[in-house]
Amino acid sequence: MDSRSQIIAGLIAAPALSPRAVAKRGIDLVVAVLLLLLLMPLLAVLALVVALDSRGPVLFRQTRQGLGRRPFTVFKFRTMSHGAAADLHRRYIAQLAQEGDTAPAGELKKLTADPRVTRTGRVLRATSLDELPQLINVVRGEMSLVGPRPALDYELEHYRPEHFERFRVRPGITGLWQVSGRNALGFHEMLELDSEYARRQGLLLDAAILARTPVALVRNRAA
Repeated sequence: MDSRSQIIAGLIAAPALSPRAVAKRGIDLVVAVLLLLLLMPLLAVLALVVALDSRGPVLFRQTRQGLGRRPFTVFKFRTMSHGAAADLHRRYIAQLAQEGDTAPAGELKKLTADPRVTRTGRVLRATSLDELPQLINVVRGEMSLVGPRPALDYELEHYRPEHFERFRVRPGITGLWQVSGRNALGFHEMLELDSEYARRQGLLLDAAILARTPVALVRNRAA
């Protein structure tokens, strides 16, 4: 194992189970189950709208990397045309990673003008309603309510060694980067915030992020 691999392995090594981790998992499970039950009528309506708007499955499934870089299948409401290739997003990530340190602040944004996105998909993305099925991932223990964004395999080639710290915690539906600028942030800024969360993780920080999430959603939609 080379020195870079040793550094990365050390950064993502799963910490020993602690009372804080047990409490966080308990909160995640209770809240996710309650939300799924309360939101069931809304989820049913959204599923129907997605099905009527375009051909294809209601749910979008994609392999992501979670705690300790273990792969899992993330669930979202489908917002793109069925069968849309990932090449556009892959090239976009590569561009962000290449230009992220040199482009003027605010110029690098999330891929919002994606031609693959359906009419319903644009609304779901703008309101983040497409993320609601990830509550299933939380119940299954693959995600948390709060944590880093679930990572795509092809993004990892653009990581710096310190960015692998984000794999020390479960990915989340919301997180520090989402409430700190989201679409206005560059690729490495996002990764640095995710790594910062992994270092600072705690129930008080989670509560603060959850409290700021609704405001961030409204702000991002208006941007």
